[in-house]
Amino acid sequence: MEKNNAMTARAIFAGGCFWCMDPPFAKLDGVRTVVSGYIGGHGENPTYQEVCTGATGHAEAIEITYGPGIISYEQLLEVFWMNIDPTDESGQFVDRGSQYRSGIFYLDQEQKRLAEASRDRLAESGRFSRPIVTEIVAATQFYPAEGYHQGYCRTNPVDYNLYRYSSGRDQFLGKAWGKREK
Repeated sequence: MEKNNAMTARAIFAGGCFWCMDPPFAKLDGVRTVVSGYIGGHGENPTYQEVCTGATGHAEAIEITYGPGIISYEQLLEVFWMNIDPTDESGQFVDRGSQYRSGIFYLDQEQKRLAEASRDRLAESGRFSRPIVTEIVAATQFYPAEGYHQGYCRTNPVDYNLYRYSSGRDQFLGKAWGKREK
């Protein structure tokens, strides 16, 4: 497992709008930080305006720093799958385009193995009638997003909650996984 030091490890996931991917992970015991950003494209230090066009190839993503002695990568993967539509190859919910694709950006071969195994279990479960299309690819450079995107759900709760509800994310997740806490 890729580790920053003996006490922490990192995971990088893309699940559409990074604002909506932050809260499910930030509240977990063992998660130290969740940083919104961009990964998987070309060009250095992309801006939100550039990524939104889809021209850079980057995806909106989150980088999670966590304590593997408290929460495992496998547990993070479970939370990831329960917060996306893994069958949508054209974006996530109201957000369309490759910049909103779902993906697991692995940092080492163990993360790759665990991600592929979790994807295969989900596919075999029959929960979704369409194929799982979430990409599992080696991580490239992760670029933190602009400051106003960090912790957006906490700094702009009214706007965030309106966006989240209007996106269709919660309605889809409720049908796929049942009623649960956001």
